[in-house]
Amino acid sequence: MKMDEKTNATILRVIERAPQWLRHDLESKDAAARGRAEETLAAMISDALANGTAVSAED
Repeated sequence: MKMDEKTNATILRVIERAPQWLRHDLESKDAAARGRAEETLAAMISDALANGTAVSAED
């Protein structure tokens, strides 16, 4: 599956804007914390793809 440039840019923008607590929890050795962070990031990406919320005006 190849992503188009707009989709790729949207996903990258979400990751760039991820809050510090989320980044920290993604690195956690605690499986529950890591799982919550992964689910949160997936939801953020899904929302951005569905609604374009992570794409700035210049995109």
